[in-house]
Amino acid sequence: MSKNQETAKRVLTLVGGEGNVNSVVHCATRLRFNLKDESVAETEKLKNDPDIIQVVQSGGQYQVVIGSHVSDVYKELLAQSSLGDAGNEKSEGSKGNIFNQLIDIISSIFTPFLGAMAGAGVLKGFLTLALTMGWLAADSGAYLVLFAVADGIFTYLPILLAFTAAKKFNTNQFLAVCLAMALVHPSINALAGTELSFFGIPVILGASGYTSSVIPIILAVFVMQYVERFFKKVIPNALQIIVVPLAIFLVMAPLTFILIGPIGTVAGNLLGGAYNSIYGLSPLLAGAVMGGLWQVFVMFGMHWGFVPIMMLNLSEAGGGIDSMMPMLLPAVMAQGGAALAVFLKSKDVKLKGLSLSAALTSIFGITEPAVYGVTLPLKKPFIAACIGGAVGGAFVAFSGAKNYVFGLVSVFSLPGFIAPGSNDTSGVVSAAIGTGIAIVLAFILTYVLGFDDPVQANAAETKDAGLENAGNTAVSGGQKIVLASPISGDILPLSEVKDDVFASGAMGKGLAIRPMDGAVYAPIDGEITTIFPTGHAIGITSTEGIELLIHIGMDTVELNGEGFETFVKTGDKIKKGDLLVKFDAALITDKGYSVETPIVVTNTADFMDVLDLSQENVLHGEDFLVVVK
Repeated sequence: MSKNQETAKRVLTLVGGEGNVNSVVHCATRLRFNLKDESVAETEKLKNDPDIIQVVQSGGQYQVVIGSHVSDVYKELLAQSSLGDAGNEKSEGSKGNIFNQLIDIISSIFTPFLGAMAGAGVLKGFLTLALTMGWLAADSGAYLVLFAVADGIFTYLPILLAFTAAKKFNTNQFLAVCLAMALVHPSINALAGTELSFFGIPVILGASGYTSSVIPIILAVFVMQYVERFFKKVIPNALQIIVVPLAIFLVMAPLTFILIGPIGTVAGNLLGGAYNSIYGLSPLLAGAVMGGLWQVFVMFGMHWGFVPIMMLNLSEAGGGIDSMMPMLLPAVMAQGGAALAVFLKSKDVKLKGLSLSAALTSIFGITEPAVYGVTLPLKKPFIAACIGGAVGGAFVAFSGAKNYVFGLVSVFSLPGFIAPGSNDTSGVVSAAIGTGIAIVLAFILTYVLGFDDPVQANAAETKDAGLENAGNTAVSGGQKIVLASPISGDILPLSEVKDDVFASGAMGKGLAIRPMDGAVYAPIDGEITTIFPTGHAIGITSTEGIELLIHIGMDTVELNGEGFETFVKTGDKIKKGDLLVKFDAALITDKGYSVETPIVVTNTADFMDVLDLSQENVLHGEDFLVVVK
């Protein structure tokens, strides 16, 4: 089984299995689940998984941040389940408030083709640059062919929106696409700006028709789901294959052109007009707010609410000009500047490697590794990057830089700031200057303010006892930290535990114990970072930075605390040997659950190795594991 297959399997299991998933899509770095019950998901296990960067619960979504290879994990996830079927997109389940539902709908509709749109946007921007620099002529075959593929996705955008919206609303995708094709049909576009008559009922077509439009087709597909359900109820099964599509066409086509389309157009114009009014009051303030808070919006999934506004601005009805994207570029690149400062200042080898990689990926618009892996955990660098983004965004907005193509916010966005058919590159220059200001300011602030470097934060205490029994001399030059056994019992390797996540080593290295009594003691000095309300699992961070998980039994969370008594709470400082939990092993066994207890170092990757002392059994307090720094 490949690494991506294993990751997909663990993620699906830890979110509560296929039965707990209403829908799943992915964006540039994360899997975005809509779960029936988020409390069922084992969030801490997901966060501690070495192949998962972070878990974010926001906007009605359960977001598992994977990284730039998320699309490969997504494919394996669909291959291992039926989640790719249109019928699996269900609207029921816990959705939260109206705002969360709206964010979920927008992200589910736009995410599937966001990569294609970003690629087309970059190509369109470079084609504009090629015309400006004289590399290509507007009537050359090369330009016309490349422009067709770059511009086609935007011209016929309603078709893509119809397909993904139909999947989200659980209605026939092909009938929805047919409806969208009618909206952008050449015969309709030729009559844009005129008024038609449908059996005496006026049909108003906007000045630009429905090409590149967003809201009308989404509203139409939303209504279509109810129309389809109605006809499926009243039309006999034997006739549905032909009569249902025909009935939908006869109802939805006139309804869309007469009522839904104009309403969507007006709504879009109002939304775009509201943004432009706010921007017009103070571009400087708008740039500072958007640049400073953009990464916060991204963290909580709120950025999806701005995507339709950018697309409405870029549509023909919006003038084909967007002022939002230029002010966001400094916010994205500032995270890279802060990560670069961490790379130069930190003494921690792992953090330096992660910071350099994150700084590079931010250039291409992928900030999750920087935010979740570097700046946000260190706090001050994240704040520094937000300040840099605010200053840079204010400069770009004040300079009047505009964008003319949609795409992912990255260094490749710059050519899109040149107006088609124009040689004016002032927008590119001002955006580049503003972005440079953001990067430099984020770098300087991070470097000057500093942060809690893991190397400086770790205690320097060294313990060599018991290493000779570890049977491994290759790491004898490292700092050795000995952990005492938290439980008395027989030792067994993790590979024998009847749980794939522990057995595979995905949670980290360690051992398991088959208890001979019902008490758990602190294996080392530190702090209780997590203790589940059910008492079945304890997370400890030692004074040396070791993150330890003690999981009493398998699936014992289902006991809802029955048979468990806790003596500590989250945040308590503990000393080696302190009593943490008591449990009734007999009751757990009688209930049909295993009492095998894995003890794993969840941040194994932060150390040279985790070694066992090769005993067959152990008493609590005896040397148990050796962690080598």
